[in-house]
Amino acid sequence: MKVRIDEEACIGCGVCADICPQVFEQTDDKAVVIAGANCDEAGCCQEAADSCPTEAIIIEE
Repeated sequence: MKVRIDEEACIGCGVCADICPQVFEQTDDKAVVIAGANCDEAGCCQEAADSCPTEAIIIEE
């Protein structure tokens, strides 16, 4: 499963990085997907996506 962040929708609230720090990292104003991160191994991407207030996390099978 692949994950990406819609940079225009992301408000940088940090919820994804709090829930799934193995995959998401908070920068100064946006969240980013950590290079080489694996959603399948982390097991927390869907929870992070469900918790995103702007639905900026996009999971692709």
